[in-house]
Amino acid sequence: MINIVLFGPPGSGKGTQAQSLIKKFDLKQLSTGDLFRNNIKNETELGKLAKTYIDKGVLVPDEVTTRMLVDELEKNTETKGFIFDGYPRTAKQTEALEKIVAEVLNDKIAICLSLVVEDEILVKRLLERGKISKRSDDADEKIIRSRIKEYYEKTAEVAELYKKQDKYVEVNGVGNIEEIAQKLFSEVEKVI
Repeated sequence: MINIVLFGPPGSGKGTQAQSLIKKFDLKQLSTGDLFRNNIKNETELGKLAKTYIDKGVLVPDEVTTRMLVDELEKNTETKGFIFDGYPRTAKQTEALEKIVAEVLNDKIAICLSLVVEDEILVKRLLERGKISKRSDDADEKIIRSRIKEYYEKTAEVAELYKKQDKYVEVNGVGNIEEIAQKLFSEVEKVI
């Protein structure tokens, strides 16, 4: 089994590269955003609970997110591995994920891949994406810069934990999509 934590600031191409990794290694992507949306849409108990926090404009507690993640892992034990996208974001979540993967899958996180892109390129990409997607958070440069800053602040401690385990790898996220994918494939192949 291959379990990958995929990092990248908004606009880094993380979504595109996640799809490449999924196809190449036959993995399942676990995105916390998707977990929230699916649980809320299907009105699961966890979805209803998460919605009470979201409706108040506060972060969903780690315990709720973690329970959603465990439920999803338990449903997909036949997969060849997972890409964790959007989780973990804190040291506490990192420790929880390590424990969950060990207990539920009897495995470990193999690698943390981090797409690295200069801030100015991220801003330019997101503004372009905003013109096409009409997403309000991709149309305002001030909001974009705030999201990028928040990403770095939140993920710094997670990166440090994976660096200490020699599982953290930075990959240049600028250039040809296929070339970037090949770099990611090469890093994954080193740990399988």
